[in-house]
Amino acid sequence: MSSQTRPAPAPGTDGLAELLARIAGGDRAAFAELYDQTSHRVYGMVLRVLRDPGYSEETTQEVYLQVWRSADAYDPRRGSGLSWLITLAHRRAVDRVRSETAATRRDLGFATDEHMPDFDVVTATAETRESRAEVRGCLESLTEVQRESIGLAYYRGLTYREVAEHLSVALPTVKSRIRDGLSRLRNCLGDSHA
Repeated sequence: MSSQTRPAPAPGTDGLAELLARIAGGDRAAFAELYDQTSHRVYGMVLRVLRDPGYSEETTQEVYLQVWRSADAYDPRRGSGLSWLITLAHRRAVDRVRSETAATRRDLGFATDEHMPDFDVVTATAETRESRAEVRGCLESLTEVQRESIGLAYYRGLTYREVAEHLSVALPTVKSRIRDGLSRLRNCLGDSHA
């Protein structure tokens, strides 16, 4: 080993604090090194919360984007660099779950209320309850990110581009999520009426 080559510090040591300080100054090499040392831990944390490998990868990318943008917020006096990073990952994953759950609730209420026929109140109420149960069941068959993407596009009226910006993902990803989610909903609701 040459005198120029230093071994990489183990995750959780002062080495991460040093890397975060360098990242706060815009050091791309430090960012790459931090990612190499910690990405498996961050991904594992996110996967435990989201339980979906694809969405966990996206959320992990969002965490590292947040690190790049806000590394200067890290305070080594309040904990280790790894603790800070894992906390960011956990919060981001939990926020995604909460957002999906809230969007599903809004979608259910909006979808059933907007399409209620103007006739017999008793019949309408019975059909609404039955429809809500069907919609709830079918929405549960979607992934959480599909539900959120559909909710933002169809119930909040955002364009696909606005949905992509809101979720911090690529436009083709949003289009794919919405297309796949709507297809699953059509199949599910079609099967329940067959």
